[in-house]
Amino acid sequence: SPQPFDSIAAIAKRFGSDTLIGAGTVLTIADVTRVRDAGGKLIVMPHSDVEIIRAVKQRDMICTPGIATPTEGFAALAAGADGLKLFPAEMLTPKIVKALRAVFAKNTVMIPVGGITPEAMADFWNAGATGFGLGSALYRPGMALAELRDIAVKFIRTFESLPKRASQ
Repeated sequence: SPQPFDSIAAIAKRFGSDTLIGAGTVLTIADVTRVRDAGGKLIVMPHSDVEIIRAVKQRDMICTPGIATPTEGFAALAAGADGLKLFPAEMLTPKIVKALRAVFAKNTVMIPVGGITPEAMADFWNAGATGFGLGSALYRPGMALAELRDIAVKFIRTFESLPKRASQ
């Protein structure tokens, strides 16, 4: 969105009581505050700056920083992260997700982001992914609403076809 904080405010006003709303690619503490002030409750980061993670938690928000290594992941969790954005997923293959899953606590939320397609979801899920973050594979600026709907339905159907887990 060219005006992300206005968009967050509008979405929060309309759906805030029913939906977790937030922002991605958050890079500064000032933007964390702006997201919160707009009604957002979720911060997604491409990196794992522990100062930003702490600021998110001080504002009673949910934080999923981006990590690519166990060192980053453990530091992010120690700073209060609620889950880990495994980014970029093109680099963090299902084999790497499985290896990460082996060293983190079983209940650690791990969400691959970056290059997730319906065709890739099962391999990541079977490796231990908790969910998925979608970006340009779902939406590109200028995309027709019908095309967006068709792609979203494909992602939903694929996710619904994944094996259920005991915690679901």
